[in-house]
This record gives sequence, structure tokens and C-alpha cells, in this order.
Amino acid sequence: MSSVITRVKQKQIAQLVAKGKRLDGRGLMDYREIKVEQGVIERAEGSARVLLGRTEVVAGIKIETGEPFSDTPNAGVLTVNAELVPLASPVFEPGPPDENSIELARIVDRGIRESKAIDVEKLCIEPGKKVFIIFIDVYVLNHDGNLIDASALAAMAALLNTKMFNYEIEEGEMKIKSGYTPLPIKRRPITVTFAKINDVLVVDPWLEEEQVMDARLSLAIDDEGDICAAQKGGGGYFTPEQVLEAVKIAKEKAGERRKNLDW
Repeated sequence: MSSVITRVKQKQIAQLVAKGKRLDGRGLMDYREIKVEQGVIERAEGSARVLLGRTEVVAGIKIETGEPFSDTPNAGVLTVNAELVPLASPVFEPGPPDENSIELARIVDRGIRESKAIDVEKLCIEPGKKVFIIFIDVYVLNHDGNLIDASALAAMAALLNTKMFNYEIEEGEMKIKSGYTPLPIKRRPITVTFAKINDVLVVDPWLEEEQVMDARLSLAIDDEGDICAAQKGGGGYFTPEQVLEAVKIAKEKAGERRKNLDW
């Protein structure tokens, strides 16, 4: 019976979208309510919790020291991991990361990395020998659609909340000093995700809209309004006209949503 109800609801979603409406009452280009809370994990160097409608994501930051990559000896290292906690959805299973969590981590990573959100050269302690490594761990606690935007926002909010310990180099050794300094942030990228349903674009698809969408497009926009990353998902396609429309809307929505990072 539940599968029949789901099919009926999916048909209803598609029919409403064709008329410019959505089942939850939003306009096609409206986001659900967004709430951002920083400093939610006491032992992390930085953290944030994002509620996007009923989707809930927590991001935590840990900072360690290590060797730089050989091709970037003067730059710190960024690594992103995403975990789809089984209690968040019946479709999430325990075990090693699957393709969905790997894709989510890569999209979040790309938006931060390609926008040059972090001044990684300021994370260099000793060129070619020691740098700071920034670990971003994203945990999906409740899945009601659009994990990409929620996770990207949580990661960026956590980075803005991150404090690095002060240090100095004495005789080739790093010594920790008292006090902390903010992570060197240069930009605040915002990711905007679209779903294509019956040839119509909608922003911020919730779970049941994702179940009927033909394709997905996520665009990361930096503070200057430039596209710094893009990811297409699903088996469908976007026409050139739809991509241009999505780019225009994404720039507007990113400007609006960046206010969620203003404290």
C-alpha cells in the first residue's frame, strides 16, 4: 500500500510542478527554511549544524600537522569526508562509504577548493616539510532531500567557526603558544542545487522531488558571483538554455543565502 501511495504522490508532484507549484507550497525557486548554528561540537576546532527544512547536517573541523603534497610544498592540505548516518534514512546502510557519500564529499570539497575559500599558503609551517591539514567531516543526521546544499553550507559555516592554535618556530621546531587565530578564509562559496522535473527546474528539491527528478545540477558560486564548481547528477539532461537559466538563478540565490553566513 505504501508504494502505491508513493506513486500517487510522485505523480502529484510532477503535475504540480508542470503548473508552477510544489506540494509543500513553495514557489519553484524558493528554498525551505534555513537555520545555521555554529560551535555545536565542543572538541572540534570548528563546527556547524544546518537545518534545511527537515534535512539536518552537522560538519566538524579538525586540524593536524603533516607533510604537504610534493607539487604544492608551500600549501596546506584540505580533505573532506561525508558520512550518511544510517539513522538519517532507511536507505543509508552502515559500512564503508558508498558512491553517494563519496560524491557528496567531492562536491563539498570542490566548491571550497576551487573557490579558493581557504588561503592554503597561510597554512604552511615549514615549506616542503610541515603544513596544517584541515579535515572537514560532514555527517548527515536526517535526510529529507538536497544534502548537497545543506552539507556545503554546514562545511563553510564550520570553517568560519574554526580557530587555529598560535605557534612559533624555534630552532626548526614548532612550539605551540597561547591563544588562537581564525582560519584564513578568503571566500564563502554557496552551492545551489536544481532538480529537473518534467522539463521544469526547481531549486532545493526535497526528498520526494528527488525521487521523481530527471536530473540534478549543483552550482557553487563564490562571493564575486562566479561559478567555481558544477556537478550534474541523474540520468537526464539539461538543455543549454536550462543551464543558462540555472546559472542566473544560482547567482541570485547564492547572494541571498550567503546572509546565512553573516554573523
